[in-house]
Amino acid sequence: MENFRKVRTSEEESPLPFPDLPPDVVEMKVKEGSKIRNLMNFAMAQMELKGSRQIVFSGCGRAVTKTITCVEIMKRKLGGLHQVTKVRYKTLLEVWENQDPPPGGPAQNLTVHKNVPSICILLSRDPLDPNQTGYQPPEPRPGLGTQLGDAGEDTSGSSTKGLKRPPPPPCEELLTKKMQVWGPDSPRGSGTTDRQPECHH
Repeated sequence: MENFRKVRTSEEESPLPFPDLPPDVVEMKVKEGSKIRNLMNFAMAQMELKGSRQIVFSGCGRAVTKTITCVEIMKRKLGGLHQVTKVRYKTLLEVWENQDPPPGGPAQNLTVHKNVPSICILLSRDPLDPNQTGYQPPEPRPGLGTQLGDAGEDTSGSSTKGLKRPPPPPCEELLTKKMQVWGPDSPRGSGTTDRQPECHH
């Protein structure tokens, strides 16, 4: 194969492995060279601006990892999405061209059929059948408890740090306590009353 160069790759077309999909469902075909930012901008526009209820991400071979990454980003951004994952194999057709053809002869092409793992992930705002293989329920939105906790607090000038730890007593109170402990009647003597307490503001 050292004299051959890959000139074209195509994958066989196969129907999506999800029943009851609407005919206009958006399928994001993730390729090895696809940029995640471009994929997510388009997918988010479909779900948020155009109001799509379902979207499918699919990829095969080296694009599987990137496909999963896109799905996780969308779940984190939108929240409340039901998911069904299907794993299967797809056939890739690779066309290789001979770079050193025999003199006077036509260029020789070689077609290679490769079976590669493929993944299809359906994300849906609407509930899906939880009994089907590959179903995942929506994940709880991160930080929801924190938002509820902050909402019930008075944020007019107090911080959560200040609520947890009371402020130190003023200098006068420290001085009074020190005099009570180390007063003239203390067995340690009267010299200790001259010491001033340290105050740190």
